Amino acid sequence: MQLGVWGFIGLIALAPLTAAADTAYVTDNLRLGLHQAPDTSDRAGRYLDSGQEMEVLTRDRNYANVRLPDGAEGWVKAAYLVDDKPAKLIVAEITAERDALTLELEETRQSFAAPAATIDALRLEAAAFDVRLAEASSRISDLEEENAGFQGMKAQYRGSLPLSWVAAAIGVCLIGGFLFGMWWVDRRSRQRHGGIRIY
Repeated sequence: MQLGVWGFIGLIALAPLTAAADTAYVTDNLRLGLHQAPDTSDRAGRYLDSGQEMEVLTRDRNYANVRLPDGAEGWVKAAYLVDDKPAKLIVAEITAERDALTLELEETRQSFAAPAATIDALRLEAAAFDVRLAEASSRISDLEEENAGFQGMKAQYRGSLPLSWVAAAIGVCLIGGFLFGMWWVDRRSRQRHGGIRIY
């Protein structure tokens, strides 16, 4: 029974060393040495900058065995690892996302520049058509009023002869009257003078 308790306590003590692989980051503003020795007593093989992502293979209170994204493994001091992304990395990601969105926005603006120019040209053309339509509508209204006046005059002078016909009739009457008058004078002159034409 006592051995079972000590075995259980031993398992609990070893639990941090066999914990599931977690993701951790080097804290802000730090260069952390990656060592081959579990107690980091050797010279660091390389240095990790703040925000460096790594996979934690095992960890205790002082040291952690880690694997980098490129496959390199080693030991680091656990006190300098954090579970949350450092502010430096978050700022870099937000800045990169902002720059990507700014570039996308500029590309979208450029892609809409040509259609926007076409839309502006069509708006100007539509405005010109509206002006011409208003002028045509005004002209149609004037012509309708003029036509109504002509229709009124037509109704007023219905049954009367055209002026050209009246002028032609007067001309024919004048010429006919003049010729008839000459014939009449000639006839009366010959009757008076025994058939001899004297003027």
